[in-house]
Amino acid sequence: MPTALSVNHLTTGYGRIEVIHDVSFDVPAGSVVALLGANGAGKTTILRALSGTLPIWRGTIRVGGVRINGRTVHAIARSGVTLVPEGRGIFPGLTVQDHLDIAARAAYDVDGRTRVEGALEAFPALGSMRTRRAGTMSGGEQQMLALCRAFIANPRVVLLDEISMGLAPIIVDRLYDGVVQLRDAGATLLVVEQHLTHALRVADLCYVVAKGRIVFVGEPAELRSSTALGYDPSGLDGVAISGSL
Repeated sequence: MPTALSVNHLTTGYGRIEVIHDVSFDVPAGSVVALLGANGAGKTTILRALSGTLPIWRGTIRVGGVRINGRTVHAIARSGVTLVPEGRGIFPGLTVQDHLDIAARAAYDVDGRTRVEGALEAFPALGSMRTRRAGTMSGGEQQMLALCRAFIANPRVVLLDEISMGLAPIIVDRLYDGVVQLRDAGATLLVVEQHLTHALRVADLCYVVAKGRIVFVGEPAELRSSTALGYDPSGLDGVAISGSL
């Protein structure tokens, strides 16, 4: 299977503090890959580096074999990388339709207008909300809107950061159904999660991060094994991760 995203010897941090230490991993095309770990392990920092919002100190990032690190955030987005950030990243004063229009104009390698109706089929609850301002929507509805924007943008790689945060389990189930639909539509997804249950339901491959390093790589079934990590799997980096292994 070809590689959609390749990260080699990534090292970065904040100020003078190194947070990510020589991290390397691959994301196969057309897959859902879960990047798991406890709070503070470095998961969000990795996504910031991949999306260009945090400069990398050393290493290379390639999408479809083409090096993207060193490019502007805009250029990385135009290369087909879409980030759905923690906190959703919606614009409270804009309507749902405004968000759809923005995503359509930013679509990678396709006329985004042709993808709007398909996106609303994937997230039908938004269909009757086109005139609503995003700031008046519930957290789950806002997260659906964020995923809908990603669908319209026709990305090669989608980076999802903690989409389950603060939401009821039934809403999270619907969101992860949307993740599967994004994959089935041809996207490759790297999903950062602290809660394991939902991520493992959709993941093809898992990486576990602890103290800024990759400490495990394998399929979900391997991660569920009590011996997969070589130490207590209920506490990665000494901090329990929510969800059942």
